Amino acid sequence: MSLPLDTPQGIANALGYLQHHLYELTERQNVSENNINTTLATLTTQLQQLTQLVAKSPPLPIPHTLPPLVPSSLVSLPPAPTTRRICPKLSCPLDFSGERYNGHTFLNFCSLYICLAPEQFHNEQKKILWALTFFKGSQSYCQVI
Repeated sequence: MSLPLDTPQGIANALGYLQHHLYELTERQNVSENNINTTLATLTTQLQQLTQLVAKSPPLPIPHTLPPLVPSSLVSLPPAPTTRRICPKLSCPLDFSGERYNGHTFLNFCSLYICLAPEQFHNEQKKILWALTFFKGSQSYCQVI
């Protein structure tokens, strides 16, 4: 590319510098394209070789008999994962002193607690024993049992 004769020297130098860098960038791009093409050709060859190997390999034999059953007493299974319920933290009922006017409140609170924490009470006896731990006062409650 020829420049007009009246082009200032600074612009001519800048233009020469830019042309040089454009040439270098073009060379780098050509090298990169060659590397990509070489890698692509290698991968294509490897893929063809793998495909041929898979096609030539015999299928795995399928057994026609079932494996012998192991008695369940000899098998130790890992424990089943436990799912933890997310529930609000419950406070225990207030101690029951045996006063009649507090009876319904105490019973309702116990029923609510048992409903919200069923994993703690596996049978009726546990529910009863738990409720009895809140019986306090000077009166004897042995007659209830």
